[in-house]
Amino acid sequence: MTEALLAPNFLFRYSVPCRYKGELWSAKGAQLDEKYALPFFGELEGKRKYAELRAAWSEHGLAFALRVEGKSQPPWCRDSRIEDSDGLQIWIDTRNMQNIHRAGRFCHRFALLPVGTGKSLSEPLAALLAINRAKESPREIPRGSIQVRSHQSCSGYTLEALIASDALTGFNLVDQPQLGFFYAVVDKELGPQTFSLGPEFPFDEDPSLWGTLELVR
Repeated sequence: MTEALLAPNFLFRYSVPCRYKGELWSAKGAQLDEKYALPFFGELEGKRKYAELRAAWSEHGLAFALRVEGKSQPPWCRDSRIEDSDGLQIWIDTRNMQNIHRAGRFCHRFALLPVGTGKSLSEPLAALLAINRAKESPREIPRGSIQVRSHQSCSGYTLEALIASDALTGFNLVDQPQLGFFYAVVDKELGPQTFSLGPEFPFDEDPSLWGTLELVR
């Protein structure tokens, strides 16, 4: 008889600090240094780390900076197939309700792609995606409430984004200094890199599998 093994990361609920930054975005992007780096818990299961994600917050929203290294092929991105494209996907629950299995109106799924739109599909893009099986959806995001920029190199790319507070239904730092959080780096060449649990778990639709961002100053 084969004994089923449970993924070690399934046994823990992870909470990580997200540091405050007064100026989240400028003409040069997010400019997040190494103190804003988030841990990658997949390493506890021996998974390879090829990307680093950094995050910061202020009253104006959330900023993210992603660096992907080790690629020999350009990222595959299409504005007609955003969910399947290479890039960063982020799940945020502004109420951090980790005892529910179906997303509600405070749960968001953002896709941030390094390329995939514009002339020659060379410009970055951002989108709010629907969450499967959600009981309710967040409000529509105002035009221009997500800023994104990217740069490609011969071995990977960098991607920076600002998600403004008005793109986050229920974003209230006084009453809710904790956010439900999960991320997945999608890459057809290198495979997925996720915050903790791998794609064998339905983290894309189940908020109980997400971790927590602690908004600290």
